[in-house]
Amino acid sequence: MDFTKFALSMLTLWLITATLLHASPYPSTYRPLASGPVLIVNATILTGTGTRIENGSLLISNGRIQHIQDAVVDMATDQLEVIDAEGRWVTPGLIDVHSHLGVYASPNIDAHADGNEMTSPATAQVWAEHSVWPQDPGFSRALAGGVTSLQILPGSGNLVGGRGVTLKNVPSTTYQGMKFPSAPYSLKMACGENPKRVYGEKGVAPSTRMGNMAGYRAQWIEAQKYIQDWDDYESQKADKKGGKNETATTPVRDLRLETLAGVLKGEILVHMHCYRADEMATILDMADEFGYRVSAFHHAVEAYKINGMLAEKKVCGAMWADWWGFKAEAYDGIQENIAMVDRPEGGCAIVHSDSSEGIQRLNQEAAKAMTRGRLAGMDIPPERAIQWITANPARSMGILDQTGTLEAGKMADVVIWNGNPFSVYAKADQVFVDGTLLYDRNDPVRQPVSDFELGQQLGVEQ
Repeated sequence: MDFTKFALSMLTLWLITATLLHASPYPSTYRPLASGPVLIVNATILTGTGTRIENGSLLISNGRIQHIQDAVVDMATDQLEVIDAEGRWVTPGLIDVHSHLGVYASPNIDAHADGNEMTSPATAQVWAEHSVWPQDPGFSRALAGGVTSLQILPGSGNLVGGRGVTLKNVPSTTYQGMKFPSAPYSLKMACGENPKRVYGEKGVAPSTRMGNMAGYRAQWIEAQKYIQDWDDYESQKADKKGGKNETATTPVRDLRLETLAGVLKGEILVHMHCYRADEMATILDMADEFGYRVSAFHHAVEAYKINGMLAEKKVCGAMWADWWGFKAEAYDGIQENIAMVDRPEGGCAIVHSDSSEGIQRLNQEAAKAMTRGRLAGMDIPPERAIQWITANPARSMGILDQTGTLEAGKMADVVIWNGNPFSVYAKADQVFVDGTLLYDRNDPVRQPVSDFELGQQLGVEQ
């Protein structure tokens, strides 16, 4: 053994580990399960890149997509499992950009209501992952619907709700075991009725939309000063000769401002609950004022009114197919919203759930939006619509380089459907996460059950 090379490799590993631990005190411990190579043949493949392949083949090995092509690959070996998907469709694993699984876990009881820290209008210091209950049965239900990754967000009662976290949809006893490796953190924010109602009823600010805006701006101003204080400290630590200035005073660490500063530095992505077009436009002006960007507006029922602006700013709209009218700011929603935001010139439309039930049928929600778009005269083929629940959410979450499309080198997050995934009869036959078959509709052994459900025997004769 070359000891020098070994020592250098161990030092490199230590430095990488130390860097990751510094970046997050609660690092991901997720490791893909071991799996053999799988070759899927004779499938209609929607790659998530806008391409549709008929009678295609997809090779999965070592947890990654090895190659994809429009012909059958002759690679029969004893180690290779071949799945004949004739008559079936293959897509990337679905991704839900807006979920509260784990933080509002099933069953719906007060003990499981851990998603909204409504004790202050700005709670950037809280992290959704610290509320995630991995035993939530909703995770396995979502897996059966083809969902392989999801972003868990705090609720929308506050101006600044806290950090969101991206998870791989795998069974685990800890949330760290589900945490998507190297995915950036997000910051959940909310505008409109929710925060002004929650705090207006308490008799404190904000109680109006102008109070909302003043509250955001005050937070960003504090975050700017926090960044400057730390920059000044780092400068003061060194004297002119490059030594250390022991008299420099270390600023007090503030978890709230630390998260807000992460946004201003471009390290944390903003995902913002916002319904009305005028408010979204105002928020975009505020983002320009303080030098950050909004990754996605969530719910965004009036996004169709500013679809050109969203495309120009490269901001995604994460929307429902047909939820509307349940409060004043949701009244002007239309069912063509998603299709209109999905502009060929840079539009980024996403179908999200915000629901433990809706997450089980994201493909059906996308199908409704695709149908309404077609009825309005927009040509939306399946190979484009699939991006609403795969590539586009991955893009907004900062993980498109790893998942969301079927391309060589990416994580083998794959769903085999019994037919066209946008059919009312569509069901996920098999779901792979990093190349491992975690769900099989025809094999009870491959249908994960939460620990919470174990021991509950139904139909047992007395």
